[in-house]
Amino acid sequence: MALAILTFVTAFLLITIAAGLKSSGNSTLRRLSKAVAPPAVINILAEKPPETAGEKVARIVEPFQRVLPKSSAEVSVVQQRLVRAGYRDKKCINVFYGAKVLSPLLFCLLITLTGISSMMGPFSYLMAAGLGFLVPDFWLGNRIKARQTILKLGLPDALDLVIICMEAGLGLDRAIQRAGEEMRVSQPEMAEELEVRALEQKAGRSRSETWKNLGERTGVESIRALAAILTQADKFGTSVGKALRGHSEALRVRRRQDAEEQAARTTVKLIFPLVLFIFPALFVVTLGPSMIIIIEEMQNFLN
Repeated sequence: MALAILTFVTAFLLITIAAGLKSSGNSTLRRLSKAVAPPAVINILAEKPPETAGEKVARIVEPFQRVLPKSSAEVSVVQQRLVRAGYRDKKCINVFYGAKVLSPLLFCLLITLTGISSMMGPFSYLMAAGLGFLVPDFWLGNRIKARQTILKLGLPDALDLVIICMEAGLGLDRAIQRAGEEMRVSQPEMAEELEVRALEQKAGRSRSETWKNLGERTGVESIRALAAILTQADKFGTSVGKALRGHSEALRVRRRQDAEEQAARTTVKLIFPLVLFIFPALFVVTLGPSMIIIIEEMQNFLN
């Protein structure tokens, strides 16, 4: 009995000492690692960042892109459209083509579950497959238009910031970089494009080439006009501040004119809801009682 108790106590002490040595060794390694590298670097190296929902969807959709045949010219056009929509990662192309394969399958499954296929027959599957194949293109086109609208509306504010920075004593390139840094919260799309332009110039491209690439990359006509204005100002040595201020004012005038044009179009657009919804209701309210009276009088006369 005493031997068993002694063996138990000895094993307990050995386990406690081993645990203490291990914890002290870990704490020593932790202190040494903190002294050698910053805590942020240690966390980045030690812990893998959690996978987002978009990354999970991309990981699921990406393998299906191998089913769809595609040429290099088509891939370049799709890549340009994705860049205009704000997706610069190379995996986005595979996700896009994977979505073009999965969307028809999902639409066919949807019409099967809803029972539409039993009413329309095999033609419903053809329609679902064609619609599902075109849905990613429609979605990408809407994303491009939305982003171009944001860039077009944010360009006058960006030019004002550039003018203010230049009047404070900064050069054009540094003023554009500073404007991009200040617009990261209010206009992240514009800030991103300005940062990409700055990186291209740091890579060795000329100023006119970077502005031309910015106009082609975004597809916004006002940015293309800005690239032409800056190229001419740099070529002929005119005042860049005056050119930017004039272009900013012209953009605001154009925005006001577009708003007035859209307001004038509302009268024409209201015709269709008036004819389809309001006029039939008015006819029922105004002519309904008289029609009831006429029908009753005709029945009495016939009887």
